[in-house]
Amino acid sequence: MNSHSKELADAASINVFPSDGTILVSSTADYVRVAISSIFAAHGYQVVQHDPDKDPRPLTDTLTGIDLCVLDLEDPQSSVHAISECQRIKTEKRWIPVVLLLSPHNREYRLKGYAAGADDWFTRPPDGKELSIRALSLIRQKRLNEELDNAGSALFAIAGVVEARDPNTGNHCARLALLAEEFGNYLMLDRDQIKNLRWGSYLHDLGKVGISDSILLKPGKLTPEEFEAMKAHVLIGESICMPLQTMRGVLPIIRNHHERWDGTGYPDKLMGNAIPLLAQIFQLIDIYDALTSERPYKSAFPPEQAIAMMREEADRGWRSPELIDKFSDFIEEKICQSTANDTPMTGKKSRSL
Repeated sequence: MNSHSKELADAASINVFPSDGTILVSSTADYVRVAISSIFAAHGYQVVQHDPDKDPRPLTDTLTGIDLCVLDLEDPQSSVHAISECQRIKTEKRWIPVVLLLSPHNREYRLKGYAAGADDWFTRPPDGKELSIRALSLIRQKRLNEELDNAGSALFAIAGVVEARDPNTGNHCARLALLAEEFGNYLMLDRDQIKNLRWGSYLHDLGKVGISDSILLKPGKLTPEEFEAMKAHVLIGESICMPLQTMRGVLPIIRNHHERWDGTGYPDKLMGNAIPLLAQIFQLIDIYDALTSERPYKSAFPPEQAIAMMREEADRGWRSPELIDKFSDFIEEKICQSTANDTPMTGKKSRSL
């Protein structure tokens, strides 16, 4: 046997199937459940069989410990039910992959399945080895997504601790997230940009976890040395989030939301549109919320005065004049809507901020 043949033989002997995956097989047909379950069991999976006719509960109530769902679209009635269950799973248990079993040439329900969020499909009878290998791939992706989700959740939890260190800011981050989504929609940004603005609202000051309380909570003006230490929070926050691919779109907000249009900001002294757009947008939202919120050292400024103060900063060269104009129009529109609904725009009672 030559070396190439030996490598192929060795590769073929490797067991690529995990023994710790648990798969739920749902079908009203006993023979389908038994056949599909046997395929997975032969490759080391744990299998849970489910008959929708005998258990009318939503599948989402039975998915504890389940790594993958296989839904059988046996006939028109069961197909409608399975598509509905798929959509529910992808709404409530989004990381659990769903595989559909279809009759050959059942294009209509295949497309409906994809629209409902299904991850894959096979025609009956499926190729056993292909089905198991595909299940392995989907389970691996599920676990990776769960790990990323847990890591992201940890970052948001740390950000919440950072915000709680300063009791004077109230629910500053939640207000920013809401205003960011509203202004993002006003600017007709895409879904990912708006998501990054929302996430940036919670994570922009994450790096303050590395700033001492003596500086972060100092009631008076910071010394030049203390201010230099404070400025490091944007770099600390960026370094914390950088390992996560899901946070890539948030990094420019975290790092550059203290830049100025004329290049006098930090940390990179970027000028004009060299400043990332989302950082520019977020900066306006952050400043506006600080001005229109009550703090121990000041009252909340009314929206009109806050916008006037921000325009003065734009006149000094600190902000984009064009973006200030758009933000001003956006706030004016909110004021009109607030007046029509008799909703206050400033202070702790504000519902829109």
